[in-house]
Amino acid sequence: MGKKIAVFASGNGSNFQVIAEQFPVEFLFSDHRDAYVLERAQNLDILSYAFELKEFNNKADYETSILELLEQHQIDLIVLAGYMKIVGETLLTSYEGRIINIHPAYLPEFPGAHGIEDAWKAGVSESGVTVHWVDSGVDTGKVIKQVRVPRLADDTIETFEARIHEAEYQLYPEVLRELEVEEK
Repeated sequence: MGKKIAVFASGNGSNFQVIAEQFPVEFLFSDHRDAYVLERAQNLDILSYAFELKEFNNKADYETSILELLEQHQIDLIVLAGYMKIVGETLLTSYEGRIINIHPAYLPEFPGAHGIEDAWKAGVSESGVTVHWVDSGVDTGKVIKQVRVPRLADDTIETFEARIHEAEYQLYPEVLRELEVEEK
């Protein structure tokens, strides 16, 4: 039997959609109650939860509530797909080695929240996509798999970004297959 996964996302949820169409997702968690990804989950008939850090006294309490969901559903692997919160100690302690993230740059180049924009502004000839294990740093975990995405002469930031997202939609399912997540 494959690993039970939960996907965490904060916004639009295009990577979540790609994953959920290919793999059974136990539930979606969003840290924004109004995120479009929640609508995607509903349309795919996938259970979702949403609560926000500001609703808790501190990050430890917030992550303890997430841990309760993970334990209740017996989750083996957390898949971050545009989850814009840094995973804190409470979650890392219980799930170290069981959280993966996708980053829209070829790490260690351009870590942080604006990987595509930072690469574009730096004028690089190529950037990429990285799937990595999550550790206590920002995009510093051990790389699982990467792919390069060239910046073409006639690119705009929008076309460059679109090609990076297309690479994400290919790479994340590949990695999940390699990690033996059962397919639908």
